Amino acid sequence: MSDEQSQEDLAAEWAAALESQEEGEAAAKSTAAPAASADAGGDALADEWAAALAETEQKDIKKEKEKKSLASKAKDMAFKDLTEEARAPRPDLERRDMEFILDIPLDVSAELGRTRLLINELLQLGQGSVIELNKLAGEPLEIYVNGKLVARGEAVVINEKFGVRLTDIISPIERVKQLG
Repeated sequence: MSDEQSQEDLAAEWAAALESQEEGEAAAKSTAAPAASADAGGDALADEWAAALAETEQKDIKKEKEKKSLASKAKDMAFKDLTEEARAPRPDLERRDMEFILDIPLDVSAELGRTRLLINELLQLGQGSVIELNKLAGEPLEIYVNGKLVARGEAVVINEKFGVRLTDIISPIERVKQLG
């Protein structure tokens, strides 16, 4: 709503109120009061209406001045164009990113074979029991990283600890296929 329209609406409200008040006063004074005093009451009401309207206009003018004052204090900011710097290769960032990736821990496991047991069979296992696996003797072990097959190898013993000698590494294309 524009200022002119709001002022017109306010003026219409005041005019309606003035008219209804004048009608009420005229009815009350028509029997006992002369016409001159009714005119004096109407003039007083018109003066009040004019004062209220002037006060509203002053508030609107004050708001406009504040807006202009704030607008004059505002400044346009000029920023440096960083497009070329952003597009330039940054070897130090690439190295830092690679160092970040190198510190991520991974779970590596070697699988000798698998089998499936019923709970009853599991409960009957004891010391010395033999579990038959799905792989044949001499078949390579499978090496998993975070549950994904990455290589195959053979079991070796080094300083009384088991290890795996890698004999075949899965190609990057096959690794990507496993992810899907």
